[in-house]
Amino acid sequence: MSESTQKKEQISLERNTKETQINLTLNLYGSGTSDIQTGIGFFNHMLEAFSKHSLIDLKLICKGDLEVDMHHSVEDCGIVLGEALHKAIFPVQNIERFGNAAVVMDEACVSCDIDISNRAFLLFDMQAAQNGFCGKVGEFDVELVEEFFRALVMQAGISTHIVLQRGKNLHHIIEAAFKAFAVSLRRAITKNASIQIPSTKGCL
Repeated sequence: MSESTQKKEQISLERNTKETQINLTLNLYGSGTSDIQTGIGFFNHMLEAFSKHSLIDLKLICKGDLEVDMHHSVEDCGIVLGEALHKAIFPVQNIERFGNAAVVMDEACVSCDIDISNRAFLLFDMQAAQNGFCGKVGEFDVELVEEFFRALVMQAGISTHIVLQRGKNLHHIIEAAFKAFAVSLRRAITKNASIQIPSTKGCL
């Protein structure tokens, strides 16, 4: 993994394996502009929604072995995005630390609660899906949503609970999950000069 950093909140990463070649540039406090090219249309759409609602500027180019399937590309994008977020956020100082949001997409509602704790954890609960949380949206495997978020939060060091409150349309559910995570993250990284280190331990 090679890296160049213009300032703390602006990160560029490159990750090359036999399965994927990924270039990512991230501005933690941006305006929500994005340039996403993964070769997976629905996944591009979800990452664009993440960027828009987190206000994180994101350029992500992934060339993956899509002739095998989408798994490697989706998971590896999560790994690289999570590592970039960790580099941009930590050590934690002068931010709110906690964030939560519930996002509605028609009949679907997904809540997300996060703690920028440097202790990675993912609770991903889609049991409320009326027709089950499996299958495909277009050519996109629904099971890859959990794989993406697990890869991201494990690298980012963020405790994350994503819970479906209600819903049946898989497109709506997944998009609400990405948007809820984005809004929660935006709120958690909100700058607050009154909070030096948001922990009684003195560091995160």
